[in-house]
Amino acid sequence: MSYYFSIIGTRDQPLFELEFGTSKQGGDGVARFNQDARHLNPFIVNSSLDFVDELQWTNNQMYFVVPYLRFRSLSRCRYLKRVDQFASSYVSTFLTPTSTRFMLLHLPHPPNTAPQSTPSPNSFPPFVPYTSNPSSTTTGGNRSSSSSSTSIPNNPTSPQTEEAIRQFFNEVFEIWTKAIMSPFCNIEEKLGSPVFKQRVAAAGKKYL
Repeated sequence: MSYYFSIIGTRDQPLFELEFGTSKQGGDGVARFNQDARHLNPFIVNSSLDFVDELQWTNNQMYFVVPYLRFRSLSRCRYLKRVDQFASSYVSTFLTPTSTRFMLLHLPHPPNTAPQSTPSPNSFPPFVPYTSNPSSTTTGGNRSSSSSSTSIPNNPTSPQTEEAIRQFFNEVFEIWTKAIMSPFCNIEEKLGSPVFKQRVAAAGKKYL
C-alpha cells in the first residue's frame, strides 16, 4: 500500500504533506505511486473535501474522546473513515476540534513491487463506487486467501486496515497537538519542522 498523508487547514490550504509506503508484511516503507499520476494526489485529496464538509455537519455520531488529552474541549475528534474513492485510491479523513482535517490517500499494491511508469493490466482492483458493499471490492483471487484479503498492505477496505488508519490518525493528532501548542507555531501555517515529519513517518511505519 502506498500512502499520501496531508493536513488541510480551515481555509483548505495544505499545511503538511508526506508520502510513504507500507511497512507491514515485508514492506520497505517506500511509496510506489505511479510517476505519471503522483502529481494528482493533492487534487484527489482536495476533491474529497466536499464530502468531508457534508459529513461534518450531517453526521453527529462520529465523535470519540482521545483519552490522553486532559482538556476534554480538545479531545473531541471525529474519524470519518473512508469518505471518497478515485479509481483504486481511497481517501480517509480525521477531523480535529479546530476543523483542521487529516487526509490519508491509500493505494493498494503488491508489497515490494518496483515502481512502474504505466500500470500493468489487472494490477489494481476494478473501480467500484464507494456506496457499494466494501466486501464486493474483493476480487475472486483474493477470496482464495483470507489472510491476504484482510491484510493491511493488500486490502484498503478491511476492518484491520480501518483500525490501523484510526490508530495512525490518533497518534498523529497527539503529535500535531503538541506541535501547535508551541508559541512559535501558527495553526494556519505550514508545518516545516523536521522533527514533526520524522514523528509522523514513525507513526506510519508503526501502524501502516
